[in-house]
Amino acid sequence: MAKSKAKILVVDDNSGIRAALKLLLPLHFAQVELIPSPKELVSRLAEFQPDVVLLDMNFHTDINTGNEGLFWLSEIKKRCPDVEVVLFTAYADIQLAVEGMKRGAFDFIVKPWENEKLVSTLDSAYRQKAKKAAKEGETAIGTAVGMVWGKGESMSAIRRTVDKIAPTDATVLITGENGTGKDVLASEIHRLSERASRTMVSVDLGALTETLFESELFGHVKGAFTDAHTDHIGKFEQADGGTLFLDEVGNIPLHLQAKLLRALQNRTVTRVGDTKAIPVDIRLICATNKDLEKMVRDGEFREDLYYRINTMHLHLPALRERPDEIVPLAELFIDRYAVKYRREVKGLAPEAAAILKGYRWNGNIRELQNCIEKAVILSEGEMLEVQDIQLAPVHNATAESGMSGEGTLDQAEEKAIRAAMSRFGGNLSMVARSLSISRPTLYSKLKKYNI
Repeated sequence: MAKSKAKILVVDDNSGIRAALKLLLPLHFAQVELIPSPKELVSRLAEFQPDVVLLDMNFHTDINTGNEGLFWLSEIKKRCPDVEVVLFTAYADIQLAVEGMKRGAFDFIVKPWENEKLVSTLDSAYRQKAKKAAKEGETAIGTAVGMVWGKGESMSAIRRTVDKIAPTDATVLITGENGTGKDVLASEIHRLSERASRTMVSVDLGALTETLFESELFGHVKGAFTDAHTDHIGKFEQADGGTLFLDEVGNIPLHLQAKLLRALQNRTVTRVGDTKAIPVDIRLICATNKDLEKMVRDGEFREDLYYRINTMHLHLPALRERPDEIVPLAELFIDRYAVKYRREVKGLAPEAAAILKGYRWNGNIRELQNCIEKAVILSEGEMLEVQDIQLAPVHNATAESGMSGEGTLDQAEEKAIRAAMSRFGGNLSMVARSLSISRPTLYSKLKKYNI
């Protein structure tokens, strides 16, 4: 392995261990510091700014519960949440390791250690930190920009409900079209909850294969199946004490729904290949774009599971139903993409803002995000202009306007053009831009439909 650029801070009160690591680690990592006591930890975090901390679990010879290590782990994550922590313990207690990982530890190493495994684990922790840093901008640019509530009555009503239910442990079901920000709302509920200091674990159930369903949610033990080389902690256990967010819950096959229901009813999980029930303390939030009530009627979703996950129901309206949020969201995306693509753009020209507010946004916030990203890339000035905005062609606009199936395509097109003319007060440039057609084409269609 090539020498890593990582900065490693070792905290261990055993002088022999520090001496051994002082010889080993500098061979593999750019900078290494070793301190004998966690009392120096806070100052060294600030001055040395490590990427990874190798943290001993016990600092008194007569105490071996690991509580000291858990305390200092929490302190590190509280002060420097981006620093990865690898726990260092002589006591191979899986429950202690599980608790440490629930509190944010990357992994643990048991003493006496194997040099290759120790170096590999520290390097993996560093790579994890680097990966998170690389994705930080992407996350900020993505849909999860934080809740933008707007001033509309529908979102105001949701906000009032969230303020009431967030501090409780009530199970929440969030519904809405794709791209409406269901994951953002789930994060907001967690942020406002009594569990905000603990982890929110998110699971995209739509991406889980049936063969991995139980292993990913409930975990497995070593030897449970061919590739189970080590114990694996499932998402339920990872979320213990925090929030479990199950996205695309409507995609669970019917024959697996009973397994999820059992875990939710008993608040216990049993790892694949084991018989021991493990208690879990979670706050459950689910989301789906499907009509679960219809699925229950059609026999595609268990009624008892539906009521189990639907204590409180929040429905996010489509973006076209909350137009007051379109421009604020667009401005957030402009700020983030301007940084990413090193553009000078600082805002929206009034005509461009009007175009955005008048569009249907069938793809909701994700479509708006994609539109703004392209516009920022194409921009040449400090403001996004109409010519920078690329929207779907007119045949998509008619379908998105809810007119498909109402008469002929010509009739739907005429309705779309009349609606755009009304929306933009007869401004032909803005009408043409909103329909993604040229002005000459618009003139031709106005004549054709006698508008």
